[in-house]
Amino acid sequence: MLRIYNSLTQQKEEFVPLVPGKVGMYVCGMTVYDFCHIGHGRIFVVFDMVSRFLRYSGYDVTYVRNITDIDDKIIQRANDNHESIESLTERTIVAMHEDEAALGVLSPDLEPRATQHISNIIKMIELLLKQDYAYIAENGDVYYSVNKFKNYGELAHQDMEKLQAGHRVDMVDVKREPLDFVLWKLAKPGEPHWSSPWGEGRPGWHIECSAMSTETLGKHFDLHGGGMDLVFPHHQNEIAQSEGANGCQMVNTWMHVGFVQVNQEKMAKSLGNFFTIRDVLKTVDPEVIRYFMLASHYRSPINYSIENIASAEMALRRFYLCLREMPNEPEPVEADYEQRFITSMNDDFNTPEAIAVLFDMAREVNRLKKQGRREAAAGLATQVKRLGGVLGILQRDALAFLQAGVSSEERQEIEGLIAERAQARVNKEWARADAVREQLHSKGIELEDRPNETIWHRRVEGEI
Repeated sequence: MLRIYNSLTQQKEEFVPLVPGKVGMYVCGMTVYDFCHIGHGRIFVVFDMVSRFLRYSGYDVTYVRNITDIDDKIIQRANDNHESIESLTERTIVAMHEDEAALGVLSPDLEPRATQHISNIIKMIELLLKQDYAYIAENGDVYYSVNKFKNYGELAHQDMEKLQAGHRVDMVDVKREPLDFVLWKLAKPGEPHWSSPWGEGRPGWHIECSAMSTETLGKHFDLHGGGMDLVFPHHQNEIAQSEGANGCQMVNTWMHVGFVQVNQEKMAKSLGNFFTIRDVLKTVDPEVIRYFMLASHYRSPINYSIENIASAEMALRRFYLCLREMPNEPEPVEADYEQRFITSMNDDFNTPEAIAVLFDMAREVNRLKKQGRREAAAGLATQVKRLGGVLGILQRDALAFLQAGVSSEERQEIEGLIAERAQARVNKEWARADAVREQLHSKGIELEDRPNETIWHRRVEGEI
């Protein structure tokens, strides 16, 4: 039985969907004013893994991940770029989808945009005003009154006094209380705006997700996810809005993903250690990045470093070295590996333990190969690939992965030397054949002679 750590209760709980066999999952997506960084990439990969495993487990999943396509940062960036908001957001959304695809992330079932749900946002604000959870400030903006929501702070596990004490008080603020947050803000001249009962304006950030999750999954749904940084105030504010407007519990299980650090420091533009996904992928294979993100538990912080990326690449190469050149008629597998894999994943999506099971399987594949039991090895290798697919890894042609990173010019040179060596062997010029092998070895290329061909792959530092 699947158990998930619920941020709301701070404990692992048995996952029981509201509707048997079906799961509604909402994840906070991108604010599309810039390229995605590797922190966003971890969110994409983790919840892609979650949705894959839920589907593998037999659930009918509706995975919703929103797009925030209007907010202050978007308006500012469009102005800085001297381009329209529509041009900026469309261009950034295309780039986001490219980055996701590179990381092996499947598209969510629904990807609502804030600007497509203005009418739903307005309806929810009207409900909050009607039920006295919101008020119209002197400047015409609409605010949520946190004092009206008795459980405010429960997701962050802090009481109101501590939250109020830690919040900056602005003497010219039109809010009644420092923690009150905007639901609808009147537009300034030249800003994008929509008509509302309170004047021309646009929604606050928090209300977007409440309106979109209610519209796509209903007033009460199974699973809500996002980064650890969203626990407070964003997710707490979603709870206050949704439960205030709808009069029922919003979400059963809250999942939050740990931070990505760079050289043991939190990634931040101000520290100069900020990396976009597309910049990273210029030098690192995308599957290596995905493996790196899954090799640690999703709730733990992960440290992005040259050493850790190299370790991830080495691990993937061990898998692909094991999986190459398998017979077409594998024997069925009778071991308990799959159940061990499932048990690991059922324990709060414990991907490090699940990967450890895959490594046990790979070692057994290599043992069976050495014994000459290639059909049995192929059967187990097929299962390794199938279970790897649940994590979104090990789906490529093994030799293609092992040869990745070699330019077309280098490939031409390698294949020319292999052809020269083959001719030397035909001519029984063994010294020349050995010299060519050593020449390739010095270039980081390993050869493997087969009955009718010689295959090659790239060797990385530290690989035996």
